[in-house]
Amino acid sequence: MQRRAVIQAFAGALLATALPVRAATPAVKVYKSPTCGCCTGWVDHMRAAGFTVTVDDSGNTAARSLLGIPPSLGSGHTAEVGGYAIEGHVPAADVKRLLVERPKARGLAVPGMPIGSPGMEMDGRRDRYDTLLVRRDGTTEVFARH
Repeated sequence: MQRRAVIQAFAGALLATALPVRAATPAVKVYKSPTCGCCTGWVDHMRAAGFTVTVDDSGNTAARSLLGIPPSLGSGHTAEVGGYAIEGHVPAADVKRLLVERPKARGLAVPGMPIGSPGMEMDGRRDRYDTLLVRRDGTTEVFARH
């Protein structure tokens, strides 16, 4: 019997290493207006990137304030993921990078609603915009250029 258990354990370990492992993405909580279609487009973008998203349609002003995002960086929706705030139409790839790098910061922001950002697609038009890293003191630096 011992020999069979050893063989089964070895086979199980071999099988486990052969299976692809998908890192779990943390849940995203989004605060937005119930009537905002572009915010819904961003939610769809995040879900397509593998995030589990829940939506609170009560608006985002209180969430933005609670998460420490300055009003000058505001947009139509605010999200919370992995202990970070995400303000506006931040691409999912930037959020994933943030979660891997884990900088000491409040989160990311794409102020306003740049055309061509996730959820703001318009007939193939893409305006240039930056994703900003919001430091703990509220100052920012460019995290990614799009």
